[in-house]
Amino acid sequence: MDTMIWTEKYRPQTFSEVKGQIEIVKRVEAFVKQKNMPHLLFAGPAGTGKTTLSLVVAKQLFGQSWRDNFLELNASDERGIDVIRVKVKDFARTRAIGDVPFKIIYLDECDALTKEAQQALRRTMENYTQTCRFILSCNYSSKIIDPIQSRCTVFRFKPLPKKDIFTIIDKIVENEHLKIDEKAKEALYEISEGDCRRLENILQASSALDKHITESLIYEMASVARPKEVNKVLEFCIKKDFLQARNELLKTMLEYGLSGLDIIKQIQKEIWNLKIDDKKKLEMIKECGEAEFRMVEGSDEFIQLEALLSKFVLINN
Repeated sequence: MDTMIWTEKYRPQTFSEVKGQIEIVKRVEAFVKQKNMPHLLFAGPAGTGKTTLSLVVAKQLFGQSWRDNFLELNASDERGIDVIRVKVKDFARTRAIGDVPFKIIYLDECDALTKEAQQALRRTMENYTQTCRFILSCNYSSKIIDPIQSRCTVFRFKPLPKKDIFTIIDKIVENEHLKIDEKAKEALYEISEGDCRRLENILQASSALDKHITESLIYEMASVARPKEVNKVLEFCIKKDFLQARNELLKTMLEYGLSGLDIIKQIQKEIWNLKIDDKKKLEMIKECGEAEFRMVEGSDEFIQLEALLSKFVLINN
């Protein structure tokens, strides 16, 4: 079963269904009611509703004919200047079907566009304002050139809060006739980190194995170590037992199939829950940053993790 099916199945159709971005939805809905809007730039983490809100805008504006008036391009696949000069221009220069005076072009992941393509896009946005509006979506607005940012109204999306994540979980559980434990819901929130798409994928994969969703099943499907297992490694470091800490870490990594970068992020999170002096916590976090940098640059992850644990032992000496 394709784990993207639920993402499409539970995609909101109206503004009231979009969760976690109340202020943004209010402002965008006001534009739609007037049947007029500026170019929009949606910036924020993955799975927070950027594409969903764009589709809701198109459906509310154009009704049944939204597919004829809405062009979606993923800039990470098609990022060259030719895409802007050919595909985008051809769509933008024709008038919209229906009583709305403009079409919508949605450029997903537009921070992947080359600088030359962004310059070409800037001119296209100027020349076809009468017949077309652009909605640009990106993870990092800093990668979008200033001339484009100044032509758009910028909306910054944030990760979904716990309340909205739980609402989405409850809706899916009810519709799919599942049973879920409270601890499993907490685990889903912790693992997804406010990313609705990741939440739905993990929940769908878990439900394929068992209709009763438990905390252990969630951690197993997400390939994430439980916080208490990471905490156990750190406790051995505090007790100055390097060999036990090393063995526990290797066992946890092998059991869940974790990479060095995966586990180091979990270690960094769990450091804040330790009952030690705050100054020691800061030194340990600093060492996490150093080890992560070395891994990203290509160092052997096991050597770096062992070095990290040894530094933790020395800090708590």
